[in-house]
Amino acid sequence: MKKFLFTLIAMVIGAFSLVKADPVTWSYKLVDDGTDHPSLQMTATIAAGYHLYDFTHQGMENKLAISVSGDGVQTVGSPKAGRAPIAEIDEDGANARFYTGSITFTQKLKPTAEKYKVTVKITGQACNDNSCTNYNSAKILEGHAPKAAAKEEPKEEVKEEVNEEAEALLATTLTADADSVAADSAAVAVAGVQTDSQLWANVEPQLRELSQEKEETSLLAIFLAGILGGLIALITPCVWPMIPMTVSFFLKQNKSRAAGIRSAVVYGLSIVVIYVAIGLIVTAVFGGGALNALSTNAWFNVFFFLLLVVFAISFMGGFEITLPSKWTNKMDSKVDTTTGMVSIFFMAFTLALVSFSCTGPIIGTLLVETATSGNFLSPAIGMLGFALALALPFTLFAMFPTMLKSMPKSGGWLNSVKVVLGFLELALALKFLSIADLTCNWRILDREVFLCLWIVIFALLGFYLLGKLRFPHDSKVEKTGIGRFMLALISLSFALYMVPGLWGAPLKAISAFAPPSRTQDFSLYEGEIHPRSNNYEEGMALGVQEDKPILLDFSGHGCTNCRELEGAVWTNDDVRTLINDDFILVSLMVDERTPLPEPIVKTKANGETAIVETVGELWGLLESEKFGIMAQPYHVILDHKGNPLSSPMDYNNGKDPSRYIEFLQTGLQNYRAGKAAKK
Repeated sequence: MKKFLFTLIAMVIGAFSLVKADPVTWSYKLVDDGTDHPSLQMTATIAAGYHLYDFTHQGMENKLAISVSGDGVQTVGSPKAGRAPIAEIDEDGANARFYTGSITFTQKLKPTAEKYKVTVKITGQACNDNSCTNYNSAKILEGHAPKAAAKEEPKEEVKEEVNEEAEALLATTLTADADSVAADSAAVAVAGVQTDSQLWANVEPQLRELSQEKEETSLLAIFLAGILGGLIALITPCVWPMIPMTVSFFLKQNKSRAAGIRSAVVYGLSIVVIYVAIGLIVTAVFGGGALNALSTNAWFNVFFFLLLVVFAISFMGGFEITLPSKWTNKMDSKVDTTTGMVSIFFMAFTLALVSFSCTGPIIGTLLVETATSGNFLSPAIGMLGFALALALPFTLFAMFPTMLKSMPKSGGWLNSVKVVLGFLELALALKFLSIADLTCNWRILDREVFLCLWIVIFALLGFYLLGKLRFPHDSKVEKTGIGRFMLALISLSFALYMVPGLWGAPLKAISAFAPPSRTQDFSLYEGEIHPRSNNYEEGMALGVQEDKPILLDFSGHGCTNCRELEGAVWTNDDVRTLINDDFILVSLMVDERTPLPEPIVKTKANGETAIVETVGELWGLLESEKFGIMAQPYHVILDHKGNPLSSPMDYNNGKDPSRYIEFLQTGLQNYRAGKAAKK
């Protein structure tokens, strides 16, 4: 066992060693500091074999973008390169303009205060002969100017200069995809957009009812998932043989059939109490806020990945996960020394301990899924569904004992169930590694790598069901039954279904699990939607500049529902056309761990002070303060002052493309009506 764990850890560490190094590093300095006209120099050091694309490179969404803003200082003109880029015609016939080696860009500045602060944000893409890698960099520098330079310029002149600069920046910098996340919320107030106070104004009263409906539906889904887990646990080798033994004991132990049924009911209720208590303990240990943080914390997701891999190997026969035998012996002694209802409760506790080698991985997976949902009640609700499904047969067979004769007999098929669960655990484990990979931008599990692994896993599962593979505790399959054949057919067909995804096909059926298409290095599919900005204020500026409403998308790297909605709804032709032609899509990742250049202090509506240290925390605060909800995906259509133009769209309502189209059309109509009313 120890040897296996060390090997597994070594494999994970080895995988992490493949993380792609940053192909471009940036350094910054203020030149002629203390004069009337200082400048900011930004030097890019480009790794050997890579080239950095210029502002004017054609055919690329994520070209070089440099955004410079300041407090107590104005920018003069736009950043200038120290030398001309290399110009070539690439294999697609486009004008390629790029740099290699080292290149310095200079931004002229004009101080308006004795002390000033400059914020620079740079995003773009560097490529070698094999692939391209997105990068982002941010820095805050402080400088001093002579008192003569500290005089503020007239407001009208400043406004004209800022708007001229905004047009240049918006033409080149605000087209980054979801990988290029802005470093903070202090975007330049351009084109007349008012930042912070107006754009962050609360609109919670109109949205409170919908947020309650979503939470109830989510809990129902968790409860149903718990029931499914309980039904699966029933047909494992540790639980299935216990059903006839336990029911027969109750019926023989009691003098009447009614008393036997009563004992079975108490036994079932005891199972429910035990497993719900486990869910409540998980909630009490972690707390509601921590449960939400677990869903996107990279290291917790790596831990969950390793945990599920261990569960999978256990199910496949590598070893058994068992609790200390003294626990089981102690419960047995309690059964013998107690009477009545207490004795039955300890019998249920003994079942939970004895069956742990089979139910433990299922319970663990369920708790991981419910804990990372972020809802305080999720673990308890999930365990309630699990326990009800597990306890129901004991009560049902006690009420109708003749049904025991129709139960399938124990045999090798029970071990096959465990092995199949092992394959499924292995596939699910990759989802958690993918979340960590996306959150930290490691790029070790891009979409094509994830799909390759899933294709192999489900193909091997199909071969196993056909009897072509055998694990340590398997019986030899003399002939393939109809049930096994149909399951093998489904598994192999599913593996083939995923193959086109290696070339960019959207694969709507697994969009909730697979990494987003933007992580794929090679794609022939051209029907994707990319956000115009990942910064709230910048997105608002774009809306003013292009005279379009803003479609605000609160999302997350670890949000499976977000991926499902993007893959199943945004790929609809009508939805895609509406978003691309009539809206400014702004995607805000609430789990983005990129640190802000310096913490931002925000005062909440309730008067509390929040210290925001990461980009994701900032967008999470925006969602909670403005809309009174913390849910992803959560889509809102806004006008240029941050006012909603239609009811918001959440995951449950947004899964229907027709309803999503109606949501978009309503927002667009209200935006145009508002414009017409002002004329």
